[in-house]
Amino acid sequence: MSDAGDVQKTNGLVCFTNCLLPQEDGKLVERDLWVDEQRGVILDAQKTFFIRKERPDTVIDLGGNILSPGLIDIQINGAYNFDFSVYEGDDEAYLAGLDMVARRIVETGVTSLLPTIITQSSNLYPSLLRLLKPFTPAPDSRTGSAGGATMLGWHAEGPFLQPLKRGAHSNSLLRSAPDGWEDVQNVYGDSNLALNEDWQMQSEGGVRMVTIAPEVEGMMDVVAEMDRRGVVVSIGHSVASSDIATRALRKGARLITHLFNAMPQLHHRDPGIIGLIGASPASSPALAPVVAKRDSTGSVGATGTSSPATPSSPAFRAFTGHPIGVSRSKSGAIASEAMDDFETPPQTPMFRAFPSGFKTAHSRVTSLGEPSKLDLNETTVPLSSSPKEKVALKEVSTGSSSNLKDERPYYGIIVDGVHSHPNSVRLAYMAHQDGCILITDAMKILDPNMADGPHAWREDGPRFVKEGSRLYVEGHPETLAGSVITLDACVRNFVRFTGCSIGEALRCATYNPAKCLGIETRKGTLRAGADADLVVMDKQGNVLNTWVRGRKVWSKA
Repeated sequence: MSDAGDVQKTNGLVCFTNCLLPQEDGKLVERDLWVDEQRGVILDAQKTFFIRKERPDTVIDLGGNILSPGLIDIQINGAYNFDFSVYEGDDEAYLAGLDMVARRIVETGVTSLLPTIITQSSNLYPSLLRLLKPFTPAPDSRTGSAGGATMLGWHAEGPFLQPLKRGAHSNSLLRSAPDGWEDVQNVYGDSNLALNEDWQMQSEGGVRMVTIAPEVEGMMDVVAEMDRRGVVVSIGHSVASSDIATRALRKGARLITHLFNAMPQLHHRDPGIIGLIGASPASSPALAPVVAKRDSTGSVGATGTSSPATPSSPAFRAFTGHPIGVSRSKSGAIASEAMDDFETPPQTPMFRAFPSGFKTAHSRVTSLGEPSKLDLNETTVPLSSSPKEKVALKEVSTGSSSNLKDERPYYGIIVDGVHSHPNSVRLAYMAHQDGCILITDAMKILDPNMADGPHAWREDGPRFVKEGSRLYVEGHPETLAGSVITLDACVRNFVRFTGCSIGEALRCATYNPAKCLGIETRKGTLRAGADADLVVMDKQGNVLNTWVRGRKVWSKA
């Protein structure tokens, strides 16, 4: 770190130089990045220099390494022996656990995460979710901690899931919603499902997400209302057919939870949920684009124009004695694998993240200090915020029509070489690059110091067995129970599995998840005005430093 000339350190401006910046399209460019560490935001360097007549107090030479937006994990169940789903009535102890994870997770390059609550007793949700308001840990002089990652809100994975694809979720706690929205409110708590502007009164730009099986009785009828209230709806742990999954998208669902896992596998006559990432415009012409809206409070919701729903026959019981109802459409609700009992695909081998000699591809532009030499053909990050109302779906070039929309959902995918074979990961990415989101689905066993072998999960539940990067329910090796991989490792694996560049892989762990959640003007981007959440990586994707809101919170050295 060196001082910039003879300027006194008064304005808090920092310039990162000699670095590669990932763009929102996945390209890498060589360019300086300016940050206001006092406000914790990224600056428009040209405006700051030429209009405000200011230059940085501090210049940091990154030695040609990558300076990426901080990684965003939208599905993580716990880490460092703390389980987000375990609440024993002690608010202080639970909040201390959240704080600990937020401070430690930055060592993996994660600067924002969405704590995920798996299926719980229905009476637990109201008390638990109210504690998951967005927050960012402040520096703590007592411990020497410089801060931590931002907790974005909450992700409730359950209890409205399909028993046939329950995975590690407790079968006895799953339920349906025969009374529709009333049942959903009773489970999650009315205040936790308030309209965005009401829920966020005491917080900043928070996110709420639910994973549901749309074929479960009552759930199709509540998707639109969740969407109206700013709750992100994801399809998962489901046996929905293509028709039912498509109807859920029309009503406002925008994401698939851990693609390939806990769902029927691809069938050419009914590709089911997986088939949504390859949806043909001809097969679903009535799909409406998802529109992310931001109001004066900064809260984000989404709307879509729903087409008339296909009539459905009465719900049926999936199997004798179970309280879950499943809706059928006339074309058939259940894909061909629905009645098997396998929760996950067979185990696949692990792969090393990077071969020796791995190189990244990147394009170059001159630094911001020489605006006259900028390459006008280079795709650059927008310097201003996105408009208040923005269609989140891209135009697709088809050769025959320019007005067709890309109406496919985003999809989370666990890139550990266990949950999905590398060929499957590449297949999904080649089918729908703009929708790809890397997730960990990590459990509390995520800790480099945790040994292989059986580990307690909960007092009244089964144990986990850890075998390297594989985690499964004891006695049921075919049932995976989340992962123990870190998000930076997912990025490295993704490059190896798909053959994409490191910049393209980082896009799937930064900009894509932020855009799915509707927070892409503040997180997951290097555009001016965004939070200065940054991670410095070498060209192989190893984390060197992490910054949150302009403060260095972790360093490898």
